[in-house]
Amino acid sequence: MTGGERTWTIYLPLLLIPITIGLGIYLGDRYYLWISLGVLAETMLPFVLLYEKRHIRAREVAMIAILCALTVMGNLLSVSILPVQMGTAMVIVSGIAFGPETGFLVGALSRLLVNFFLGQGAWTPWQMFAWGLIGFLSGLAFNKVIPSKKDGMKTWREENRINSRSFQLMMGPVVAVAVTLVVGYISYLIMPLGDKSFLGWRVYAFGLIGLVIGAILQRKRLPVDTVTVTIYTFFVVLLIYGGIMNLSTVVTTSTVSGGGIASREFWDSARVYYISGLPYDLWHAFRAAFVIFLFGNVVLGKLERIKIKYGFYRR
Repeated sequence: MTGGERTWTIYLPLLLIPITIGLGIYLGDRYYLWISLGVLAETMLPFVLLYEKRHIRAREVAMIAILCALTVMGNLLSVSILPVQMGTAMVIVSGIAFGPETGFLVGALSRLLVNFFLGQGAWTPWQMFAWGLIGFLSGLAFNKVIPSKKDGMKTWREENRINSRSFQLMMGPVVAVAVTLVVGYISYLIMPLGDKSFLGWRVYAFGLIGLVIGAILQRKRLPVDTVTVTIYTFFVVLLIYGGIMNLSTVVTTSTVSGGGIASREFWDSARVYYISGLPYDLWHAFRAAFVIFLFGNVVLGKLERIKIKYGFYRR
């Protein structure tokens, strides 16, 4: 399969899944399980297309299954026992270690499985897409060194030692987010648009714009070190996962009930949900970043050993 075909198959779910979620909004809450299964099928589509011309080894399927199982168990433990967010952290680690396709599949499939324990609902397709998206972006953002058979872990360790605690390359995305948030605050002062506080949808909207600009500036150049991955985790969980899930709450409670996306009710609800959801999203992002800070480098090192031993190289 050529590079162009591979790129097309990677981005195909990012187009199809929002359409499917939109169909679910139109049909209503009763069909959420079918919409979730549709999102899952679209998530697996790139793998079917990418693997059609090459032999799929059982070890590859087993590795994805193990990553999903660890993500599910980590999330369930986080919900019931531990005050951290291991599930989200595992999705990000999976994307960094094995690439955007695996990151997306692990995120979407794991979220569907988690909700069999925590409860399925109209929110499930949104959560699948949000987790899959942060896994996908994690695979794109970081410049992982492909370990050679000759050097093995030595190559990865030396690269990590060189970039360890190196905050310089992360300055681009951080500065971009900071600048856009300042612009957002100025826009609030000039045109409040009925908002009583800057802490709401503007934080997500302008923060996401800054994150995108920073990612474009630093694409595939972020080093895999503790500081960089921790800061990346905090921003991507807060702005992308939080932004998507707050939007899902607004849509499923306003549009589906008949309010309409163009109605005043919808936008008033959006302001309320984004303001009230910010503390939770900050706490979610902090807990995931804390796990990455403590265990991210260790887990990535173990996954690199597995990649070397069994020939899993990032494609």
